[in-house]
Formats: sequence, structure tokens, C-alpha cells
Amino acid sequence: MPAPVPAPVPATVRFDLPEADAFTAPYWSAAREGHLLIRRCADCGRAHHYPREFCPHCWSDHVEWERATGRATLYTWSTVHRNDLPPFGERVPYVAAVVDLAEGPRMMTEVVGVAETDLRIGMELQVTARIQGEIAVPVFGPAC
Repeated sequence: MPAPVPAPVPATVRFDLPEADAFTAPYWSAAREGHLLIRRCADCGRAHHYPREFCPHCWSDHVEWERATGRATLYTWSTVHRNDLPPFGERVPYVAAVVDLAEGPRMMTEVVGVAETDLRIGMELQVTARIQGEIAVPVFGPAC
């Protein structure tokens, strides 16, 4: 018996846009308004990002949404010149980055609005959003 052939992925599927669910809806709603939400543990007091329903530091489930300042510093980055996955190939070159949020957590993101030659470790950044239809994804640009 031949191995099953995987079904083709419909052209309407987007791999670059998240799907909001009941838990993450506040995060995506805040992003649409230009804000970044993080989670903070009521037991140990530590903030974390990406949003989880439990604290990754002490495993408590007493975590709440908190509006972050939106300030961050650039920890590291890489300029992506080639990406064969649709629709990322249409965006090259782009800057994939890791930033340190003012609240403490480190976040994977994209840096926009800064020339590659102007990027510096430790540079100040501010959250903004890439809006595509109903979805807004937090990204970072130069601090004002």
C-alpha cells in the first residue's frame, strides 16, 4: 500500500498571522491599539512573555495581564535576506530580533523603521504594530 499523500495547504492559510483564542484575545486586541501586554505572576511577582496561563518561573497559575511600557532594548538581531516560506519571502530583507523588555522578559520580534547599518546592541526601541486586516502583531521601531 502506498504512503498517503499529504493534502495541499489551501492558498488562504496564512502562516504569518496568529489565531486569537479566548485566552490570547486581550493580547491581540491590545496590539491592535498599539500596546503590548505581558503576564505577571501574583505569587512571585515576575513578568513573562510569551503569554502563558501559568508562571514559567514558579509554576503558579495566579498570573494576570499587565500593560507593558512598550520600551525595549535590542539584545541581538539578524537580517533575513532569504525566506522561502510564503508570505515571508515577500518581506525580505527584514530584521528578526530579540529585545529585552523594560519589564524584564526577553521577546522575539521584528525591528522595523531602522536601517540595518543603524542597528546597535542596547539601542532603545518602542513597540508598534504590523496591522494586517483584523490582526495586529507587535513589532518594534526606534524609540521616540
